[in-house]
Amino acid sequence: MQKKITIGNIQIGGTPFVFIGGPCVIEGKDITLRTAEKIAAITTSLNIPYIFKSSYDKANRTSINSYRGLGVEEGLKILLEVKNSLAIPILTDAHSVQEVKMVSEVVDIIQVPALLSRQTDILVACGQSGKPVNIKKGQFLSPREIQFAIDKVLSTGNSQILITERGTCFGYNNLVNDFRAIPIMKSFGYPVIFDATHSVQKPGAQTGYSGGEREFVLPLAKAALVVGADGIFMEVHEDPSKALCDGENSVPLDELIYHLKSLKRLEDVL
Repeated sequence: MQKKITIGNIQIGGTPFVFIGGPCVIEGKDITLRTAEKIAAITTSLNIPYIFKSSYDKANRTSINSYRGLGVEEGLKILLEVKNSLAIPILTDAHSVQEVKMVSEVVDIIQVPALLSRQTDILVACGQSGKPVNIKKGQFLSPREIQFAIDKVLSTGNSQILITERGTCFGYNNLVNDFRAIPIMKSFGYPVIFDATHSVQKPGAQTGYSGGEREFVLPLAKAALVVGADGIFMEVHEDPSKALCDGENSVPLDELIYHLKSLKRLEDVL
């Protein structure tokens, strides 16, 4: 039987699907609050449960010259302001064991980044925080291997676990989705989220930064719902052409309502 995870008044697991989204990285307080408020208004109008996500640091950027974020202290202050002013749950990723405690004091869900999904120490630290843990399946892992990451969190006594599918490496600078991964990972008993925008990322495909093919975000998100995804994640930016991270695979804010309406209609007939 699949476990359901409760975050405030949101239940993750089954229907309705939960939407997780926001800018890839925190670029400043005003744009973060503005984006969160607009997404919250859209999701409320469609009766879609919403969790805000943005990163205070992107430690895995391609180039040393790439924008990483505002850092843990300033970033968490902004995330706390989003949480308190809009009364919405917050998800963000921790990049080290040392950051986990600070993050756990602010967010509702701690995320283990895909590239750290085999790192025992950070999985255990996140589990020990007592907060729900979202494990992003590494691009280099098969869906069945995620069981071992789950076991590391479970070893702490924490069973509040989510798994996120974000594509699998396919040669150089490309990702593909094997949609068998979603039912395989759901068989472990925990909700599965589909990351629709990182799945269309082309890692390191540009000179010093990653590319992306956002035109495939909605078709892949639809496919994920059909095979049983419990939630959809999207990076959303008010002007992706000016985004400081992952602009090419981010969904423009003014197109989000179209995407979510399409997903809602699909869910209604499943």
